[in-house]
Amino acid sequence: MHVGRHPDLKTMKTFVLDRQLTLSAELLAAMIEEVTCRWYGNSWYQKLVPRWLGKREISMLRTMNAVLLAVSCALLGCAGCAKSTSEISSPANDSTASTQVDPASADQNEKTPVNETETKKMQKVTLGAGCFWCIEAVLDRVKGVESVVSGYMGGDIENPTYEQICTGTTNHAEVVEVTFDPEIISFDQLLEVFWQLHDPTTLNRQGFDVGTQYRSAIFFHDDEQRASAEESKKKWDDSGKFPSPIVTEITPAVVLYPAELYHQEYFEKNPGNPYCRANILPKFKKLGLLREAE
Repeated sequence: MHVGRHPDLKTMKTFVLDRQLTLSAELLAAMIEEVTCRWYGNSWYQKLVPRWLGKREISMLRTMNAVLLAVSCALLGCAGCAKSTSEISSPANDSTASTQVDPASADQNEKTPVNETETKKMQKVTLGAGCFWCIEAVLDRVKGVESVVSGYMGGDIENPTYEQICTGTTNHAEVVEVTFDPEIISFDQLLEVFWQLHDPTTLNRQGFDVGTQYRSAIFFHDDEQRASAEESKKKWDDSGKFPSPIVTEITPAVVLYPAELYHQEYFEKNPGNPYCRANILPKFKKLGLLREAE
Protein backbone atom coordinates (compact mmCIF):
# COMPACT_ATOMS: atom_id res chain seq x y z
CA MET A 1 0.00 0.00 0.00
CA HIS A 2 1.27 3.46 -0.85
CA VAL A 3 1.65 5.48 2.33
CA GLY A 4 0.70 9.12 1.76
CA ARG A 5 -0.37 12.09 3.80
CA HIS A 6 -3.97 12.16 2.63
CA PRO A 7 -5.44 8.64 2.41
CA ASP A 8 -8.73 8.28 0.57
CA LEU A 9 -11.46 5.68 1.08
CA LYS A 10 -10.22 3.46 -1.72
CA THR A 11 -6.72 3.29 -0.24
CA MET A 12 -8.02 2.54 3.24
CA LYS A 13 -10.40 -0.15 1.96
CA THR A 14 -7.53 -1.85 0.15
CA PHE A 15 -5.44 -1.67 3.31
CA VAL A 16 -8.19 -3.36 5.33
CA LEU A 17 -9.00 -6.00 2.73
CA ASP A 18 -5.34 -6.94 2.33
CA ARG A 19 -5.31 -7.90 5.97
CA GLN A 20 -8.27 -10.26 5.50
CA LEU A 21 -10.65 -8.76 8.02
CA THR A 22 -13.81 -10.84 8.37
CA LEU A 23 -16.34 -8.04 8.43
CA SER A 24 -18.98 -8.01 5.73
CA ALA A 25 -18.61 -5.56 2.84
CA GLU A 26 -21.43 -3.36 4.08
CA LEU A 27 -20.12 -3.25 7.62
CA LEU A 28 -16.65 -2.54 6.27
CA ALA A 29 -17.96 0.41 4.25
CA ALA A 30 -19.66 1.83 7.34
CA MET A 31 -16.47 1.42 9.34
CA ILE A 32 -14.39 3.17 6.69
CA GLU A 33 -16.88 6.04 6.61
CA GLU A 34 -16.61 6.40 10.36
CA VAL A 35 -12.81 6.32 10.35
CA THR A 36 -12.64 8.94 7.62
CA CYS A 37 -15.09 11.29 9.31
CA ARG A 38 -13.39 10.98 12.66
CA TRP A 39 -10.06 11.54 10.90
CA TYR A 40 -11.13 15.07 10.08
CA GLY A 41 -12.62 15.77 13.47
CA ASN A 42 -16.30 15.69 12.55
CA SER A 43 -18.78 14.84 15.27
CA TRP A 44 -21.58 14.00 12.82
CA TYR A 45 -19.97 10.74 11.69
CA GLN A 46 -22.63 8.78 13.59
CA LYS A 47 -25.22 9.84 11.03
CA LEU A 48 -23.35 7.84 8.42
CA VAL A 49 -23.62 4.52 10.26
CA PRO A 50 -26.41 2.37 8.72
CA ARG A 51 -29.44 2.01 10.94
CA TRP A 52 -29.53 -1.77 10.53
CA LEU A 53 -26.43 -2.22 12.69
CA GLY A 54 -27.20 -3.85 16.02
CA LYS A 55 -25.37 -3.33 19.31
CA ARG A 56 -23.02 -6.23 18.61
CA GLU A 57 -22.08 -4.93 15.16
CA ILE A 58 -21.66 -1.36 16.41
CA SER A 59 -19.44 -2.58 19.23
CA MET A 60 -17.34 -4.48 16.69
CA LEU A 61 -17.26 -1.42 14.43
CA ARG A 62 -16.02 0.85 17.21
CA THR A 63 -13.35 -1.62 18.25
CA MET A 64 -12.07 -2.05 14.71
CA ASN A 65 -12.29 1.70 14.16
CA ALA A 66 -10.02 2.34 17.14
CA VAL A 67 -7.51 -0.24 15.89
CA LEU A 68 -7.56 1.10 12.34
CA LEU A 69 -7.20 4.69 13.45
CA ALA A 70 -4.22 3.91 15.66
CA VAL A 71 -2.48 1.85 12.96
CA SER A 72 -3.22 4.39 10.25
CA CYS A 73 -1.90 7.29 12.31
CA ALA A 74 1.29 5.39 13.02
CA LEU A 75 1.83 4.47 9.37
CA LEU A 76 0.65 7.61 7.63
CA GLY A 77 1.71 10.39 10.00
CA CYS A 78 -0.60 12.77 8.21
CA ALA A 79 -1.53 16.31 9.17
CA GLY A 80 -5.11 15.18 9.71
CA CYS A 81 -3.99 12.93 12.56
CA ALA A 82 -2.03 15.78 14.08
CA LYS A 83 -5.12 17.97 13.90
CA SER A 84 -7.27 15.40 15.66
CA THR A 85 -4.64 14.95 18.34
CA SER A 86 -4.31 18.69 18.82
CA GLU A 87 -7.99 18.95 19.75
CA ILE A 88 -7.17 16.92 22.84
CA SER A 89 -3.68 18.04 23.77
CA SER A 90 -3.22 21.50 22.27
CA PRO A 91 -2.63 24.48 24.57
CA ALA A 92 -5.97 25.89 23.43
CA ASN A 93 -7.68 23.18 25.48
CA ASP A 94 -5.07 22.71 28.19
CA SER A 95 -4.08 25.75 30.24
CA THR A 96 -1.15 23.85 31.73
CA ALA A 97 0.42 23.02 28.36
CA SER A 98 4.06 24.04 27.91
CA THR A 99 5.36 26.33 25.17
CA GLN A 100 8.45 24.14 24.76
CA VAL A 101 7.63 22.83 21.29
CA ASP A 102 10.37 21.67 18.93
CA PRO A 103 9.30 22.80 15.43
CA ALA A 104 12.38 21.11 13.94
CA SER A 105 11.06 17.70 15.00
CA ALA A 106 8.66 16.05 12.54
CA ASP A 107 6.90 14.11 15.28
CA GLN A 108 6.53 17.13 17.58
CA ASN A 109 8.64 15.65 20.39
CA GLU A 110 9.93 18.10 22.96
CA LYS A 111 13.49 19.28 22.59
CA THR A 112 16.17 17.64 24.65
CA PRO A 113 16.86 19.97 27.59
CA VAL A 114 19.96 22.07 27.08
CA ASN A 115 22.43 22.81 29.82
CA GLU A 116 22.37 26.02 31.83
CA THR A 117 25.15 27.69 29.86
CA GLU A 118 23.36 27.12 26.57
CA THR A 119 20.08 28.40 28.02
CA LYS A 120 21.65 31.65 29.22
CA LYS A 121 23.08 32.62 25.86
CA MET A 122 19.81 32.13 23.97
CA GLN A 123 17.41 35.04 23.43
CA LYS A 124 13.79 35.25 22.30
CA VAL A 125 11.74 37.67 20.27
CA THR A 126 8.19 37.34 18.96
CA LEU A 127 7.39 38.53 15.44
CA GLY A 128 4.23 39.01 13.40
CA ALA A 129 4.50 39.26 9.62
CA GLY A 130 1.36 37.73 8.17
CA CYS A 131 0.61 34.01 8.02
CA PHE A 132 2.83 32.20 10.51
CA TRP A 133 3.37 29.31 8.09
CA CYS A 134 5.44 31.70 5.96
CA ILE A 135 7.38 33.36 8.77
CA GLU A 136 8.21 30.07 10.44
CA ALA A 137 9.44 28.46 7.22
CA VAL A 138 11.85 31.32 6.49
CA LEU A 139 13.24 31.86 9.98
CA ASP A 140 13.72 28.12 10.48
CA ARG A 141 16.44 28.29 7.82
CA VAL A 142 18.28 31.30 9.20
CA LYS A 143 21.64 30.41 10.71
CA GLY A 144 21.66 31.08 14.44
CA VAL A 145 17.93 30.50 14.92
CA GLU A 146 17.50 27.67 17.42
CA SER A 147 13.72 27.18 17.19
CA VAL A 148 10.56 28.80 15.88
CA VAL A 149 7.15 28.27 17.46
CA SER A 150 3.99 29.44 15.72
CA GLY A 151 1.30 30.92 17.93
CA TYR A 152 -1.03 33.77 18.82
CA MET A 153 -0.29 36.94 20.81
CA GLY A 154 -1.76 40.30 21.68
CA GLY A 155 -5.47 39.50 21.80
CA ASP A 156 -8.42 39.81 24.14
CA ILE A 157 -9.21 36.19 25.06
CA GLU A 158 -7.26 33.34 26.61
CA ASN A 159 -6.36 30.12 24.80
CA PRO A 160 -7.73 31.13 21.38
CA THR A 161 -8.21 28.49 18.70
CA TYR A 162 -7.22 28.86 15.08
CA GLU A 163 -10.89 29.03 14.11
CA GLN A 164 -11.39 31.99 16.48
CA ILE A 165 -8.26 33.71 15.18
CA CYS A 166 -9.52 33.41 11.61
CA THR A 167 -12.58 35.52 12.42
CA GLY A 168 -10.30 38.49 13.05
CA THR A 169 -12.32 39.47 16.11
CA THR A 170 -9.99 38.33 18.93
CA ASN A 171 -7.30 40.97 18.16
CA HIS A 172 -4.56 38.34 18.30
CA ALA A 173 -1.76 38.38 15.75
CA GLU A 174 -0.40 35.25 14.13
CA VAL A 175 3.18 35.26 15.36
CA VAL A 176 6.30 33.18 15.74
CA GLU A 177 8.38 33.04 18.90
CA VAL A 178 11.99 32.90 17.75
CA THR A 179 14.73 31.52 19.98
CA PHE A 180 18.12 32.55 18.62
CA ASP A 181 21.80 32.51 19.53
CA PRO A 182 23.06 36.13 19.65
CA GLU A 183 26.65 34.89 19.24
CA ILE A 184 25.70 33.67 15.75
CA ILE A 185 23.01 36.15 14.72
CA SER A 186 22.36 39.41 16.55
CA PHE A 187 18.92 40.85 17.22
CA ASP A 188 19.56 43.60 14.67
CA GLN A 189 20.55 41.04 12.04
CA LEU A 190 17.39 39.07 12.75
CA LEU A 191 15.35 42.23 12.19
CA GLU A 192 17.08 42.72 8.84
CA VAL A 193 15.57 39.39 7.78
CA PHE A 194 12.22 40.35 9.31
CA TRP A 195 11.87 43.54 7.26
CA GLN A 196 12.61 41.63 4.05
CA LEU A 197 10.35 38.62 4.53
CA HIS A 198 7.11 40.63 4.42
CA ASP A 199 5.60 44.00 3.52
CA PRO A 200 5.63 46.11 6.71
CA THR A 201 3.78 48.99 5.05
CA THR A 202 0.34 47.38 4.73
CA LEU A 203 -1.91 47.71 7.77
CA ASN A 204 -3.51 44.43 8.88
CA ARG A 205 -2.70 42.79 5.58
CA GLN A 206 -0.15 40.64 3.75
CA GLY A 207 -1.07 40.10 0.13
CA PHE A 208 -4.48 38.45 -0.03
CA ASP A 209 -4.44 37.67 3.71
CA VAL A 210 -6.48 40.44 5.30
CA GLY A 211 -7.32 40.96 8.99
CA THR A 212 -5.78 42.15 12.25
CA GLN A 213 -4.33 38.67 12.74
CA TYR A 214 -1.96 39.35 9.82
CA ARG A 215 -0.57 42.64 11.12
CA SER A 216 3.13 43.42 11.14
CA ALA A 217 4.44 43.45 14.72
CA ILE A 218 7.54 43.17 16.85
CA PHE A 219 6.76 41.97 20.38
CA PHE A 220 9.93 42.83 22.30
CA HIS A 221 11.05 40.88 25.38
CA ASP A 222 13.13 43.59 27.07
CA ASP A 223 13.93 47.31 26.83
CA GLU A 224 17.08 46.67 24.83
CA GLN A 225 15.04 44.91 22.13
CA ARG A 226 12.50 47.75 22.17
CA ALA A 227 15.20 50.37 21.56
CA SER A 228 16.84 48.29 18.83
CA ALA A 229 13.50 47.63 17.14
CA GLU A 230 12.56 51.32 17.07
CA GLU A 231 15.97 52.25 15.71
CA SER A 232 15.83 49.54 13.05
CA LYS A 233 12.31 50.57 12.02
CA LYS A 234 13.41 54.19 11.59
CA LYS A 235 16.46 53.14 9.57
CA TRP A 236 14.36 51.10 7.15
CA ASP A 237 11.67 53.79 7.00
CA ASP A 238 14.28 56.39 6.03
CA SER A 239 16.02 54.09 3.55
CA GLY A 240 13.43 54.64 0.83
CA LYS A 241 13.27 50.90 0.13
CA PHE A 242 9.54 50.85 0.80
CA PRO A 243 7.01 52.90 -1.20
CA SER A 244 4.98 53.73 1.92
CA PRO A 245 5.67 54.34 5.62
CA ILE A 246 6.22 51.28 7.82
CA VAL A 247 3.19 50.51 10.01
CA THR A 248 4.78 47.76 12.12
CA GLU A 249 3.71 47.95 15.76
CA ILE A 250 6.39 47.64 18.42
CA THR A 251 4.88 46.45 21.67
CA PRO A 252 5.80 44.41 24.76
CA ALA A 253 5.50 40.64 24.46
CA VAL A 254 2.62 39.16 26.44
CA VAL A 255 1.35 35.60 26.78
CA LEU A 256 2.11 33.41 23.79
CA TYR A 257 -0.54 30.82 22.98
CA PRO A 258 1.19 28.19 20.83
CA ALA A 259 -0.82 27.27 17.75
CA GLU A 260 -2.25 23.79 17.28
CA LEU A 261 0.33 21.11 16.55
CA TYR A 262 -0.58 20.74 12.90
CA HIS A 263 0.51 24.36 12.33
CA GLN A 264 4.03 23.75 13.67
CA GLU A 265 6.60 23.14 10.89
CA TYR A 266 3.70 23.37 8.45
CA PHE A 267 5.75 23.91 5.31
CA GLU A 268 8.17 21.11 6.15
CA LYS A 269 5.21 18.75 6.50
CA ASN A 270 3.31 20.14 3.48
CA PRO A 271 5.93 21.24 0.92
CA GLY A 272 3.51 20.74 -1.95
CA ASN A 273 0.82 23.03 -0.55
CA PRO A 274 0.04 25.56 -3.35
CA TYR A 275 -0.40 28.46 -0.90
CA CYS A 276 2.95 27.72 0.72
CA ARG A 277 4.79 27.37 -2.57
CA ALA A 278 3.33 30.61 -3.92
CA ASN A 279 4.17 32.61 -0.80
CA ILE A 280 7.21 30.95 0.75
CA LEU A 281 9.44 29.96 -2.17
CA PRO A 282 9.82 33.58 -3.40
CA LYS A 283 10.93 34.56 0.12
CA PHE A 284 13.49 31.75 0.15
CA LYS A 285 14.84 32.96 -3.19
CA LYS A 286 14.96 36.60 -2.11
CA LEU A 287 16.90 35.77 1.06
CA GLY A 288 19.16 33.15 -0.49
CA LEU A 289 17.53 30.29 1.41
CA LEU A 290 16.21 28.31 -1.56
CA ARG A 291 17.41 24.71 -1.77
CA GLU A 292 18.33 22.94 -5.00
CA ALA A 293 15.40 20.51 -4.89
CA GLU A 294 12.93 23.39 -4.57
